Amino acid sequence: METEIALLALAALSQSTRLEAFRALVRHEPDGLAAGDLARLLEVPQNTLSAHLSILTRARLVTSERRSRSILYRANLEEFRDVVVFLLRDCCGGKPEICAPVVEILQSCCAPRRKERSRA
Repeated sequence: METEIALLALAALSQSTRLEAFRALVRHEPDGLAAGDLARLLEVPQNTLSAHLSILTRARLVTSERRSRSILYRANLEEFRDVVVFLLRDCCGGKPEICAPVVEILQSCCAPRRKERSRA
């Protein structure tokens, strides 16, 4: 990843409404959210959200798809992963134990949930 692309993504996420919009879209993967639903969820006017989503789209962090009369927005997790990897690739300087806590946190929050057995 080029530095300029990473900077564009980080700048897009550096505003609170855009950050919350992106996080909401991540929580709603893989289905995404319609623009109106996202605006209601974030309690922001649709025209304001539209401007924010445009910035996130230019930064390649969000994709959109027209579905009938609405536009469905989704988080571009591959692009976000590339930004995170860009930031962390050189973090440990050959000492993986430095980044191990970050990896452990991500693994614990992303681990598949176990199905509980039903007791008969």
